Amino acid sequence: MVAFWRWDMWRVLARRQPSAFLLAAQLLSLLLYPLMDNTQTGRVLFGAVALVVVPLAMWVVKLSPMLSVIGWFLAVPALVLTVFGVVMDHQALLPLAAALEAALYFYAAAGLIAYMMRDTRVSADELFAAGATFTLLAWGFAYAFFLCQAIYPGSFTGFEPERERTWMELLFLSFTTLSATGLGDVLPVNSPARVLVMLEQLAGVGYIATVVSRLIGLTIIQHKNDPP
Repeated sequence: MVAFWRWDMWRVLARRQPSAFLLAAQLLSLLLYPLMDNTQTGRVLFGAVALVVVPLAMWVVKLSPMLSVIGWFLAVPALVLTVFGVVMDHQALLPLAAALEAALYFYAAAGLIAYMMRDTRVSADELFAAGATFTLLAWGFAYAFFLCQAIYPGSFTGFEPERERTWMELLFLSFTTLSATGLGDVLPVNSPARVLVMLEQLAGVGYIATVVSRLIGLTIIQHKNDPP
C-alpha cells in the first residue's frame, strides 16, 4: 500500500510538474558526464543518458502548444543513431546524431518557451520550465559545437591544443557562453565556431531579457494580487 501510494504520488507530481522531471534529469546527467570519458563504458553511459533525457524532453513538449510529431521525427533517429554509434563504436554516426539532437533540443526549448508565454499566470511548473529551457539551450549548442568540430577539425582550442575538445569541454563552453559568465578555457578559433558562439550569446541575452524577466514580473504581480 505504501509503495502504491508513493507511485501514485509520483504520478500526480509528474502530471502537474513535468518540467521539474526534465530539469532533474538534465542536472543528473550533468553530474554523470565526468564519467563519460573515451572508454566503452563511458560511451555506453552517454547513450543511456540520451535514452532518458530525449523522451523526457518530448514528454514536456507534448504538453506545450508545439507539434510533438515534429519532435519525434527528430528524436527517434537521434536516439537510434546515438545508441548504435556508441554501442557499435561507429564514430562516423555521432556527428549526424549530434545534428539531430541539437535540432531536437532547440525544438524542445522553443516548445517550453511557447508553454511559458501562452498565458499571464505563472505556475510552479513554468518556473521549473525556465530552468529546463536553459539546460536544453545549453545542450543544443553543445551538440552544435560537437558537429562543428566534426566538420571543421580544430574549430576549438584550449589546454592541450593539439587534440579535439571533449564533450564535457564543449558543454562547459556552452554553459559559460549562454550564461555570459565568460569563465571558459575553451575558445572558438575559426569562423563557423565563432558564429555559433555569437548566436549562443545572443540567445542567452534574449532568453534572460524576455522569458525570465517576464516570468519574474508576472510572479511579482501575482503575489501583489493574492489576498493577504
